[in-house]
Amino acid sequence: MAAGPGQFRDRAEAGRRLAEALRGRRDDRPVVLALLRGGVPVAAEVAKALDADFDVLLVRKLGHPRQPELALGAVGEGGVIALNQDIAHTVEPDVIETIAARKRDDLARRTEVFRALLPRVDVRGRDVIIVDDGAATGATMRTGIALARAGGARRVIVALPVAPADTVRALGRKADGVLCLTTPAWFGSVGEHYLRFDQLSDEDVVEVLRSVTSAQSCAEPSQRTDE
Repeated sequence: MAAGPGQFRDRAEAGRRLAEALRGRRDDRPVVLALLRGGVPVAAEVAKALDADFDVLLVRKLGHPRQPELALGAVGEGGVIALNQDIAHTVEPDVIETIAARKRDDLARRTEVFRALLPRVDVRGRDVIIVDDGAATGATMRTGIALARAGGARRVIVALPVAPADTVRALGRKADGVLCLTTPAWFGSVGEHYLRFDQLSDEDVVEVLRSVTSAQSCAEPSQRTDE
């Protein structure tokens, strides 16, 4: 079945289409950063096409206690947190902290697993392209932007297959640039814009990371750090 206008067959196709759109605007030696989990297969395609260094941004969404799919914000590696104030003000601060503490514990476990396989890329003084499979509120992406800034990135570009126009505008106020392939007038969820949108497990992510590290082992050593 062919994808319709504004649709993607799967995350790999979305990544290839993003890479094509990014070819004319990329700077030398960019770092492509993937948001877990859905951004990993998308970003892997972008990094491969652009011959760029690849890394993951370890970020976990903070779901609303009554509507888990609604993002209060997100927490990232190193404890960085970004809240969606339009929603977060409806939840007591101690409830948010309880949710964040749980996510930090989960993030610590994932950090141990993923960093054993993919040491962190040093982004200091470099341009980074942060990739996800789409964005609804943009809360997770905002945390990713904050992490890249904290790491010393020179410029931060957001690359998304799909997102609402107001989310793209909001992210544009945080990043140095935003590339979004489609901004549908009606937006229910990211998955509705894909023909195949499987829920990815940590094992699925590990498989993609292994394929990336295998390919990189044949290339020149990159600027990675074990810090």
